[in-house]
Amino acid sequence: MEVALELIVRSTEIDVNGHVNNAKYLEYLEWGREEWYERMELPYERFVALGVQTVTVNININYRRECKQGDQLTVITAPEKAGRSSYVLRQEIRNAQDVVCADALVTSVAMDAATRASREMPEALRALFPA
Repeated sequence: MEVALELIVRSTEIDVNGHVNNAKYLEYLEWGREEWYERMELPYERFVALGVQTVTVNININYRRECKQGDQLTVITAPEKAGRSSYVLRQEIRNAQDVVCADALVTSVAMDAATRASREMPEALRALFPA
């Protein structure tokens, strides 16, 4: 299931070039992933109860269009694919004109909270990905 998060670019997110700093795009994507987990009824507390943590291990991002202060953006997050312990979320940041400003594939791994080693994804998470 695809989830959209709306946000507005603030002055503190702008760099010396007058547009959103590249690191802020990563923060926007993180907010989008958190929204996705929440709407999928997988808040942090549920992972804790399952003895699982998720860690981001790779972000492949394409910066396509600059964003500026006051821009209204939408962060779209959707499941892409799942392995045994790792999974990929596809994300886009779109502006008010529905133009893609950035897109990314974000790989995360399910980790056992006690041993700190990778483990099989919980079924509640796996069920959200295409077969």
